[in-house]
Amino acid sequence: MQPLLGKIAIVTGSSRGIGAGIALTLAKAGATVVINYAGNQMAAEKTCEAITAAGSEAIAIQADVSDPVAVKNLFDKTLQQFQRIDILVNNAGILLFKEISEIQNDELDRIVDINLKSVFYALREATGKLADHGRVVTVSSTVTRLMLPKYGVYAATKAAIEQLTRVFAREMGKRGITANSVLPGPVDTELFRAGKTAADIERMAAMAALGRIGDSGDIAQAVLFLVSDEARWVTGQSIGVNGGII
Repeated sequence: MQPLLGKIAIVTGSSRGIGAGIALTLAKAGATVVINYAGNQMAAEKTCEAITAAGSEAIAIQADVSDPVAVKNLFDKTLQQFQRIDILVNNAGILLFKEISEIQNDELDRIVDINLKSVFYALREATGKLADHGRVVTVSSTVTRLMLPKYGVYAATKAAIEQLTRVFAREMGKRGITANSVLPGPVDTELFRAGKTAADIERMAAMAALGRIGDSGDIAQAVLFLVSDEARWVTGQSIGVNGGII
């Protein structure tokens, strides 16, 4: 079964980690996937190769999604190549693991640019370039529902993109477009492990009802559901995918 056969998907920040897992899962479901990357061309090409090996099609497009011109080019190049866009997954992001008192102005600017502005730019492009009955999924974080030290600014950017996605869902509903957010719990990626000790990771795994941290496939399956026709009546929602951490 390939429920996404014939669909064209853009997944931002999909050269590795959760984004790569999402891209591969959508491809196995039949979608043609645009692998967006900022600088790691080798990783992007490796993800494309994995998708090709799985029997689907993918291309890699470089774009710094914190740059509005680059985001416009990402959408335009996709349309030039495939003539339509059916699915947008806003996945690109960075983690800043510091207490509020330690964060410098340039660090604040960078995380806001990459985590928040990038989603705004992508949603703005999608308003005119996503096909009717299209699907949008924004990757937020379960930390928006917790009060974890060192996650303050990261959580703030993620909470903001959840709200952007909810409003987008309301604005685009008349065209049959749905928009939802998934909120991963701890997921075993380079981004998650940055700045953490083994004890930090063990402690966070213990917070989940299922007693482990997740993997990219756990998140990808939730995204697959939300972009499928089975989720046609689900929109404007923020869905925790976190093993019962909250």
